[in-house]
Amino acid sequence: MPNHTHFSIHPIPILRDNYAWVIGIRGDPRVVVVDPGDAEPVLDWLSAQGARLVAQVVTHHHRDHTAGLARLRAETGAPVLAPAGELISPCDRAVAGGERVTLLDGALLLEAIAVPGHTLGALAWLGPGFVCTGDTLFAAGCGRLFEGTPAAMHASLQRLAALPTELQVLCGHEYTLANLAFAAVVEPHNPALPAAVARARRRLDAGSSSLPTTIAEECAVNPFLRTGHAEVRAAAEARAGRTLPDEVAVFATLRAWKDAFTPPSE
Repeated sequence: MPNHTHFSIHPIPILRDNYAWVIGIRGDPRVVVVDPGDAEPVLDWLSAQGARLVAQVVTHHHRDHTAGLARLRAETGAPVLAPAGELISPCDRAVAGGERVTLLDGALLLEAIAVPGHTLGALAWLGPGFVCTGDTLFAAGCGRLFEGTPAAMHASLQRLAALPTELQVLCGHEYTLANLAFAAVVEPHNPALPAAVARARRRLDAGSSSLPTTIAEECAVNPFLRTGHAEVRAAAEARAGRTLPDEVAVFATLRAWKDAFTPPSE
């Protein structure tokens, strides 16, 4: 099986701020797409690259991650692998957390990780050198709690934070600068934040994506992964106006705060 350096990973911007991720092996025209919320940009990319789509992988049921599935399946024949706990159509194989799937004739092994919170049946997909986190873990942020509880989402994020630190994190949206602005309000003395902001701005100014990030980077800057740090807890308690009993309460306070947060104007 190829090591992770032999894999190619490309973000395809779709809709307003989503990314579909295309994963393949260098020199092989076959590719897999993750969360194709719009078929047209994916088909355009395939045509431009001379690539052939052989599978579609989904993290959760929201339309901005699934709306392209049917057309891509019809035009390429690529089957859909989707979370077993969610109603997603079309779906050729329902996958539960803990299951492993092999694609590209066994060259690509993906492990499904249950990450309830944003939605109840959400999955992250762990591959060689990367993890596709959908709307569970973002660069410097996390998804809103549309279906799950703070306890479930906190546990899901801690599960991701425990993965190997060098893993690339392939997120579902370009929210990085707004998330870093919130992180700087929560933890203004975090020495890792200025460099993270500069790096994201540099990539975006060059017309690229701010992603991928890494597990190490997220553990250093993401307040939702840093609920045990003193400055993060103090900020959450100041926001709540009371002592918070545990990290889940810190997380819940941060998530509600972020829901109401407006990044400062440039």
